[in-house]
Amino acid sequence: MTIIVTGGAGFIGSNFVFHMLKEHPDYRIICLDKLTYAGNLSTLAPVMDNPNFRFVKLDICDREGVYKLFEEEHPDMVVNFAAESHVDRSIENPEVFLKTNILGTQVLMDACRKYGITRYHQVSTDEVYGDLPLDRPDLFFTEETPIHTSSPYSSSKAGADLLVMAYHRTYGLPVTISRCSNNYGPYHFPEKLIPLMIANALADKPLPVYGEGLNVRDWLYVEDHCKAIDLIIHKGRVGEVYNVGGHNEKQNIEIVKIICDALCKCQ
Repeated sequence: MTIIVTGGAGFIGSNFVFHMLKEHPDYRIICLDKLTYAGNLSTLAPVMDNPNFRFVKLDICDREGVYKLFEEEHPDMVVNFAAESHVDRSIENPEVFLKTNILGTQVLMDACRKYGITRYHQVSTDEVYGDLPLDRPDLFFTEETPIHTSSPYSSSKAGADLLVMAYHRTYGLPVTISRCSNNYGPYHFPEKLIPLMIANALADKPLPVYGEGLNVRDWLYVEDHCKAIDLIIHKGRVGEVYNVGGHNEKQNIEIVKIICDALCKCQ
């Protein structure tokens, strides 16, 4: 089995690479990454010498480069983590999000159609569903929840999801989609809430929280997310969307307090 993992030098993608090489040592994993600010090649150092691993620096929007890679490797599956994913950055510059998240996804699926695969898996986000009311903790997103985006980032991911399902219905491409809640764990990019709060607390810097910190997020450990994707690509039903959550809902201010308490106990 040969799997192309796009965005594999990023936070979730690198954890997925490690998971797959550990759980499926006979698989060949091809990591494709553009190495933007969110990609760190040094993260993959532990597997660089693995004979079943190959790293390729490449933009998923580079159609010629992607096609060349497919011709070389003849992948059985593609798992697409590659995405611009920072909400604030999407507000400042929506264009790059639309290009990478939608047009890049199109290039990958066109390559899958041209060269043939057994599964294309799109890693999406629960942000395509929008927000739940703060006064209704009993409500949860389901796979039937209507898409209701609120930023250029979430809109670009929703657009990619719709395109993935269109390729399945129009061309018969064997696809699955997973929509995850907020991940945390090893190699988390430092601008995100948990690593930022930890770094600032250790440096005795202010802990910036939006508003009163009452926004609620569901936190999912990244290794649990990787296990879920592994299960979906092997046993998930083609054409289905799967929500992946941690059932660990906490207000942002609760996260900050947990981090502060933990650091105080360590000192």
